[in-house]
Amino acid sequence: MNFPELETARLILTSLSASDSEALLNIYSDAEVVKFYDIETYKSEAQSAKLIDFFNARFTENIGIRWAIRLKTTGKLIGTCGFNTWNQKMKNASIGYEIASEYWGFASEALHEVINAAFSNQLLFGELYRIQGDTMIGNLASESVLKKLGFKEEGIRRASGYWKNEFHDLRCYGLLKPEFKQ
Repeated sequence: MNFPELETARLILTSLSASDSEALLNIYSDAEVVKFYDIETYKSEAQSAKLIDFFNARFTENIGIRWAIRLKTTGKLIGTCGFNTWNQKMKNASIGYEIASEYWGFASEALHEVINAAFSNQLLFGELYRIQGDTMIGNLASESVLKKLGFKEEGIRRASGYWKNEFHDLRCYGLLKPEFKQ
């Protein structure tokens, strides 16, 4: 299966390659980017290379997909986005994303294209009816992105995450196919 490339007015969404490890390290070494993530800031390019392999394996195994978000004008990697999991039987997926802090304004543009491709059956994973996004309490920027895309808040999953030596409540958002505005 060929990796599906997507395009928006300002972005191209492609597969990640080993040559992206330095740019990905720059993103994941920013404390503001990983503040609400279940990881510490990255310290080495080996960490980002391992993450690239992980993301690409999910696609190969047909259980998820993660795109490199690149500026159309330069090809510069500014983040990644996609589906961390894709359950074909249940027709649902969970969405994830991170973008370099100086490009946070591009998040909804990239995600809109990814969601559109998923709901219009362009991704060869099968039909998708529901997308879930979880945010850590206090991650107002991410909540704003999900709401802008039409996600509805569904509640708080108490102590649903554990990282950085503490439990975290997660706010759950859902988007159903008929609710999505192309």
